[in-house]
Amino acid sequence: MLNKMDIYKIDSHKLVYHLDRLYDWYKGKDIYPLYIEISPWGGCNQRCIFCALDFLGYKPHFLGIKVLKKFLKDIAGAGVKSIMFAGEGEPLIYKDIAEAITYAKGRGLDVALTTNGVFLNEKFLKEAFSSLSWLRVSFNAPTPRKYSFIHGTKKEDFYRATENIKKAVILKKKKKLSTVLGVQFLLLEENAKDIGKMIKLSKSLGVDYLIIKPYSYHPKSKNYLKVNYKKFLSLGKRISKYEDKKFKIIFRERAILSLVNRRIYKRCLGLSFWAYLSSDGSLYACSSFLGDKRFIYGNIYKESFKKIWRSEKRREIIKTMQDWDTKKCRSACRLEQINNFLWEIKNPPPHKNFI
Repeated sequence: MLNKMDIYKIDSHKLVYHLDRLYDWYKGKDIYPLYIEISPWGGCNQRCIFCALDFLGYKPHFLGIKVLKKFLKDIAGAGVKSIMFAGEGEPLIYKDIAEAITYAKGRGLDVALTTNGVFLNEKFLKEAFSSLSWLRVSFNAPTPRKYSFIHGTKKEDFYRATENIKKAVILKKKKKLSTVLGVQFLLLEENAKDIGKMIKLSKSLGVDYLIIKPYSYHPKSKNYLKVNYKKFLSLGKRISKYEDKKFKIIFRERAILSLVNRRIYKRCLGLSFWAYLSSDGSLYACSSFLGDKRFIYGNIYKESFKKIWRSEKRREIIKTMQDWDTKKCRSACRLEQINNFLWEIKNPPPHKNFI
């Protein structure tokens, strides 16, 4: 049973709410994306055992605030609707993150942030928390010992992250902010027995939701964790009883099914609707191929966003992807549900007029 309490459609997609852009794409127009992920900083204070981007080496690249602001201004003007700060490293280490968030919000962009929460301090919360549509903390164990092992860090980070989450909850209630605050838990063999404790901890912290999602192996990653997700398919139904009006559990059943079952789509069709900006300024077609020059549209230090998006190089990459074998791609990728939807539109069933 797919999660009926996923009011944010995290385990699905939201393209149906952008019919104008979807129609232009369907008619073959070269559209601007709806959403862009941004990595402002390449370094990280943790070494999670599941990190998909460990092969990049956690290099301390960072985006200059001036070039980032220009990029944000350009994408807002082009009709991009939302951005998420996350990426190859920990975005809250980026010294200008609060300024970037408030600037983006001021330009009319919906802004989100994914973090491990260790640097989610009072200064940041005061300056930028209210400018976020949502903030999500990666938190993968309910005890300091297990947290230290899975996150590849010291036990103190567990306490810092929990205290910071509490401060965010207090500020949200005090200021009556609309910012949605959630915790994300990556389901592994190493922490599967801790789900009950994780639900209890998340609920006690006062967050709006807990996401439970599967691990997806990146083809270039140095780590490889084996998880039998078939045995977890009924988990969502069993844990839904712990939800209430103020606390939701979003069990990523569709993401798990995409790992267990064969891929529906044969070509990646979703690249027109999104992009990824890396910490060195490269604009990528797909985050599954970071570091691969074949998937770089251009670099914002050299060209404007609009020039990159309308470039011949981008057209060549999109054309190449029309024949790309998705078996080479990462399973349960960021565009999985979007691609399923677009593939169905482009490949209708027999007797489609019998609605």
